[in-house]
Amino acid sequence: MGHRDTLAVTMEDMVHHTRMVTRGVERAFVIGDMPFLSYQVDPKEALRNAGRLVSEGGAKAVKLEGSAEKFGDAIRCMLNAGIPVMGHIGLTPQSVHQFGGYRIQGRGAEDRERLKREALGLEAIGCFAIVLECIPADLAEEITRGLKIPTIGIGAGPACDGQVLVLHDMLGWGATRFAKTFGDVRSGIKQAVEDYVQEVRQEAFPGPEHCYQ
Repeated sequence: MGHRDTLAVTMEDMVHHTRMVTRGVERAFVIGDMPFLSYQVDPKEALRNAGRLVSEGGAKAVKLEGSAEKFGDAIRCMLNAGIPVMGHIGLTPQSVHQFGGYRIQGRGAEDRERLKREALGLEAIGCFAIVLECIPADLAEEITRGLKIPTIGIGAGPACDGQVLVLHDMLGWGATRFAKTFGDVRSGIKQAVEDYVQEVRQEAFPGPEHCYQ
């Protein structure tokens, strides 16, 4: 969308995006991501916003960043209303300014213990899964082994129960260390646009075969 980070994304944006995804789904379990300030202010407001992702967006669950210690009341409201909740710890993009940038989390002993406590807390409160983002692989493995619920890693090594990769990173737009390009779609799109511009300037496109006679 042209934003520098995720903080500018609104509830209206997320309802719109989630609705587009669910319209095309045949069997995937769609989880709507709760945007900045949609759940941090008030548990009742958090429930209303989560409900919008389900009722208007068609999501089957919601995901939020942060610990149960901070957002336990909001999580309980959602669960009591029948909305499944996925947790997210480690590098949480909505706290990027607090971290001082997109930096690996859990390097020091104190931070490692904190992340392990946060994972157990989210499991205890009723989250059905947890995203582990940008943490050391051995820490992710330790957290995964200590939980009964699944973990999904992004920049957290191979020991997580599942993996997530941003589509644009997968297709060649990414710049993060843990992203892998599985197909260089960017180069193909760039070449196609350049060829189109050149043919229009040379009056080679549209040709007779592209016109109605």
